[in-house]
Amino acid sequence: MKMCSIRSGSRGNAILVWTEKTKLMIDCGISGKLAESGMREAGLSPEELTAVLVTHEHKDHTGGVGIISRRYGVPVFANERTWCAMEGALGKIAPEHKKTFDHIQEFSVGDIEVSPFSIPHDAADPVGYCLTGEGKKLAIATDIGVLQESLFRAVKGSEAVLLESNHDRNMLEMGSYPLPLKQRIRSERGHLSNEEAGKAAEFLVRMGVRQILLGHLSPENNYPLLAEQTVKNTLTAAGIQPGRDMMLGIAPGDRLGRICEI
Repeated sequence: MKMCSIRSGSRGNAILVWTEKTKLMIDCGISGKLAESGMREAGLSPEELTAVLVTHEHKDHTGGVGIISRRYGVPVFANERTWCAMEGALGKIAPEHKKTFDHIQEFSVGDIEVSPFSIPHDAADPVGYCLTGEGKKLAIATDIGVLQESLFRAVKGSEAVLLESNHDRNMLEMGSYPLPLKQRIRSERGHLSNEEAGKAAEFLVRMGVRQILLGHLSPENNYPLLAEQTVKNTLTAAGIQPGRDMMLGIAPGDRLGRICEI
């Protein structure tokens, strides 16, 4: 099973997960054209796409969902409350392509088992996804306001995780965002900081995760090198050496990320 980010960041998200038989896109908060070119760059044809899975209704995760569904005739999966929150903004979706699941109900798409899990974020019913295929498991865990034990229970057994590392605390505090937006980002229904991502990464590695991609970086309040170094420092202090004990990388916001294979 493979995973690759087309884009991952505050300005738009689209993640590919695929096996030989099944090709999934997790969110599509970018243009249809960019999603198509990203798939091709990753070595996939847009015509191969099996389905789109949506984590929550925010535009940076759903902006291109309707376009991709209509253009390639693919189903869109989201839980009931997320569908209610996003449906009006997607444009017309064919009834047979509207796939609804109940809260965190497990389901299958092709040969991939999908296990949604709740995440603390300011949306209707936001979820992350664990995906199991070809005997391997990986997880998408972004848009997380606070670390919770339930998140670690959900991703247990994953070999690779796309983990949020949204902002540097000092950059956020000193930056130009208005106070209400700063309060939202650092709230328990906002986003993880680099420091919090470091703590999460340590727990994940001790649970057996061997590949971590840091994603959903803010272009205004973070830098890829800063996020990676902050997390690396936390891991090193805990006796975990990136490059030796695990792989640590970045899911970029402005280009295709590396292909992660498990």
